[in-house]
Amino acid sequence: MSQATPDLAKPAKPAETFLPISGGRKARDKIALVVFTASFILALIPLVALLFKVIVDGLPAILNPTWWTNSFFLVAPSSMAGGVGHAIYGSLVQAVVAAVISIPLGVAAGIMLVEYPDSKLAKPTTFMVDVLAGVPSVVAAIFIFGIWITTFQFELSAFAVSLALVLLMIPLIVRSTEEMLKLVPDELREASYALGVPKWKTIVSIVIPTALSGMISGIFLAVARVMGETAPVLILVGYTASYNFNLFEGNMSSLPLLIYNQLSNPNEAGQYRIWGAALTLVIIIALANVLATFASKALAPKTK
Repeated sequence: MSQATPDLAKPAKPAETFLPISGGRKARDKIALVVFTASFILALIPLVALLFKVIVDGLPAILNPTWWTNSFFLVAPSSMAGGVGHAIYGSLVQAVVAAVISIPLGVAAGIMLVEYPDSKLAKPTTFMVDVLAGVPSVVAAIFIFGIWITTFQFELSAFAVSLALVLLMIPLIVRSTEEMLKLVPDELREASYALGVPKWKTIVSIVIPTALSGMISGIFLAVARVMGETAPVLILVGYTASYNFNLFEGNMSSLPLLIYNQLSNPNEAGQYRIWGAALTLVIIIALANVLATFASKALAPKTK
């Protein structure tokens, strides 16, 4: 009795790799898509409405050329004349001074946390950064007031505001630096060590340049974040309607402080100044974000 031989010429039937998607899974997927889309639209509505209100009410002010350079010195509260040049100057100076102090400290702390994780200072630094990240701006302002004004007997000034902004900027810079350094491949460090390059030189010449674009972007975002803070300027410096170029003495205006000051102005010019200053602040912060994007692209490592 002969045995049947398999037909080798006939191709085998391919096994089914994917099973058909069930109707229940398709329904759940569509429901999730609808829920997420609706949530996005609901979150977008107040943002768009706020931006529309600020642009419509603030546009007449910023279209005036003198708005960007003049101040309200000797300008009547009911007058539409004057500008916020003194407030723009104050906001920029306070943010720049805070950045000069906080950038070296924040970058150094971020490098230590990533490159020297076994250091005895790593855990205390991580703890303090987490604490500072959750500190409200009013608490930072009160702390500087208690140390700088009450204890050391210095006067209220724009420099005191910058010190409070430093406390708010440092955790942002540390975290952005830390995350960017973690993205640098370990192969680059190991290749440098294999060539006999010391660790500090590897960090300076290889690790930091590779992560520099993201670090710069994080720094710009931190500066933009603190420029809109209101509590430090309300507590640590007084309002003035004119320019003040002395950082350590006298009152100095800023855009958030000017907005707060004009809230008590019952005239139509008060609303004109409030919405104009608000739109000016939005434009400056938007420009900082654009600069962060361009700096990130310009300093990104070249692949070709």
